[in-house]
Amino acid sequence: MRTVKAQLASAHVTTVRVNASDPVSIETSALVIGIYASADGPHPGPGAEGVDQALSGRLGPTLTAMGFTGKPEEIAKIPTFGALPAPIVVAVGLGDAPEGDQPLGTEALRRAAGAASRALAGTNEAAFALPATTIAEVEAVALGALLGAYSFSKYQTNGQKRPPVAEVSVLTAAEGAEAASLRATTLAEAVNLVRDLVNTPPSDLWPARLAEIAEEVGGKAGLTVEVLDEVALKEAGYGGIVGVGQGSSNPPRLVRLAYTHPEADRRIAFVGKGITFDSGGLSLKPAASMDWMKSDMGGAGAVLGALLAVARTGLKVNAVGYLCLAENMPSGTAQRPSDVLHTYSGKTVEVLDTDAEGRLVLIDGIARATEDNPDLIIDVATLTGAQIVALGWRTCGIMSNDDELRAELVGVAQEQGEGAWGMPLPEELRKGLDSPIADIANLHPERWGGMLAAGIFLREFVPEGVRWAHVDMAGPAFNKGEPHGYTPKGGTGALTRTLFGIAERYAR
Repeated sequence: MRTVKAQLASAHVTTVRVNASDPVSIETSALVIGIYASADGPHPGPGAEGVDQALSGRLGPTLTAMGFTGKPEEIAKIPTFGALPAPIVVAVGLGDAPEGDQPLGTEALRRAAGAASRALAGTNEAAFALPATTIAEVEAVALGALLGAYSFSKYQTNGQKRPPVAEVSVLTAAEGAEAASLRATTLAEAVNLVRDLVNTPPSDLWPARLAEIAEEVGGKAGLTVEVLDEVALKEAGYGGIVGVGQGSSNPPRLVRLAYTHPEADRRIAFVGKGITFDSGGLSLKPAASMDWMKSDMGGAGAVLGALLAVARTGLKVNAVGYLCLAENMPSGTAQRPSDVLHTYSGKTVEVLDTDAEGRLVLIDGIARATEDNPDLIIDVATLTGAQIVALGWRTCGIMSNDDELRAELVGVAQEQGEGAWGMPLPEELRKGLDSPIADIANLHPERWGGMLAAGIFLREFVPEGVRWAHVDMAGPAFNKGEPHGYTPKGGTGALTRTLFGIAERYAR
């Protein structure tokens, strides 16, 4: 038996381990079981049959009497009254049973484990007897439990939030289960770090501070970290990043993270938008659109998290990540609508709207990333409100200059349980970005298709022959609603696992 600790930035740490004990004999504070829905009422899923027998077949009737149906992520707690060593059974809905011999699916397991883990806040320990007979299923249960246990209480002094479940055991006899739990811990650590960063108020996370964190955690993981300050950025011609950041008393930064493997022959590059707070600049946002703009660095956070996971798992791939960091504020030194920026690519941009700032920092990062001669570049950004209008809060839009790359990225995101949908780059929208005085304008005059027009703008800075994809994750990066599955309220850590998944594919 091996214990693995998730070293998260949050105050409370959840430990995950694997255990081959029988669910009916394990001593634990709570036993989590899966329940399928059916026309005849809820019935035990794989791993829960023995629990039903220990309860003299009363599990289904009891759940039915409680109004429990077995729908996905539904939770019910049942006392065992001494029939089991565990005093409480936590039933989590798995939905309809798969047909034939088909497995439940890793995302359903992640969400079920996450929902159960959230319901166990304040509990010392819990054993998860969910279907976990393969290493993929073990990883899904462990990862869902760790992500679901996430809690951000750094700024609460009166103990409003109960601490997350302290220890989780995944009940399985699968070969390789310990390695799967270690991998789950590594991914959870990366995602939960990103969540912490997104949730941190901008008063405590300005560009230089985020760069310091990247240096600290990146260095410990074995990444090579380079940071350009405002002087170096200006001297090197990073006009997009400098222009966006010049209105703030907290100057901008560009962070380069690099991971190399001695046996790797492929290189990938990630570029993340890192606006630590977005007021809109002189094109000021309305108050209702500003209160969650601490999340506007979610793309840079995802790049940092993904590179950390790549390094800690030792993937056989070379990877670089660029964090394009600035704070977009209105002041006497802020850039103005009608200003022209000289960007790192050499192209000029007329700024028509200072609230279309994310694309301005990204183009400098993309241009710099091309100098690494990568096999592909993926930029990730909380870029447009138009993404939320088109696809909602949980589905990001993916655009690319390569149809196969777009399809591959969508597929990886869906495998990871992160909502994604491929979007086009309509050529007719390009003309709207023409500028009478510069090479291009940063905003399309038409309101419609704003997500697509932003993608077309970015594409203009990708050299011919470079495979590139753009991910607009404005909605998925921050959950303004209630928690669901393994996703908390607030920062979600979205796209961290997708970027890691892409890196893993190119390592293979």
